[in-house]
Amino acid sequence: MKINIRYKDTAVILDLEGNIDINSSEFVETVGWALINKSKDILCNCEGINLIDYVGISIIAVAYKNVLNHKGRLKLYAVPTHVQRLFSVVGLDRVFDYYETESEALKSFAEESIFSEIIDKQLRRRFKRVPLNGDIHYKQKFSPVNTFYTGKIINLSAIGVFLISDKLFSIGEILSTKLHLLPEPGIVEIDAKVVWVADQEIQPLESPAMGLEFYNIEAHQQERIIQFVEKNLASTDID
Repeated sequence: MKINIRYKDTAVILDLEGNIDINSSEFVETVGWALINKSKDILCNCEGINLIDYVGISIIAVAYKNVLNHKGRLKLYAVPTHVQRLFSVVGLDRVFDYYETESEALKSFAEESIFSEIIDKQLRRRFKRVPLNGDIHYKQKFSPVNTFYTGKIINLSAIGVFLISDKLFSIGEILSTKLHLLPEPGIVEIDAKVVWVADQEIQPLESPAMGLEFYNIEAHQQERIIQFVEKNLASTDID
């Protein structure tokens, strides 16, 4: 087979010609070289492929695994109909993304990168944790007893809260909580699941305490807590 190497946008483009068979180990080598030296985005132009045999399938699978190991992305475009049929038979149609044109494939790389950045930013916002000295009231959600217990919030993030209290519940228990996010006005009412309980023997300084993860939290509630956390982190940085 012949491989022509090009570069466009963030991707290395490999123009493939001929057969992918037992004599095509250079495909694996070229993909590996591109990952290390050029880009983790690999785009294969398959228009010139005449034949892929079952050894060729194994070679493609090895190259693809190498891309995954490098946290890269491998896409195909202009895949001939007979190659698509073969991929369908061996299940590779569920592994690879393939596109009609080069521009469509390059656009997908860019769109995925933007989406990844948005998700990463959202995750960072959700997991920021701020020290807090506030009150939390809680009770078993499905208990007929309507008794609320009081605890002290030690720290808070958009996904949960760590508190100290004499009354602890078992891991997995669903609680109804009321958070006092002073000096913000009002009370935030959120269901939460117990995900961690301090072991008195192992963690005597943190006991009695438990960690709660917010349960079925609504978007506007989470955004309110995110804003509260970020505001308090900013004031802590200034101090």
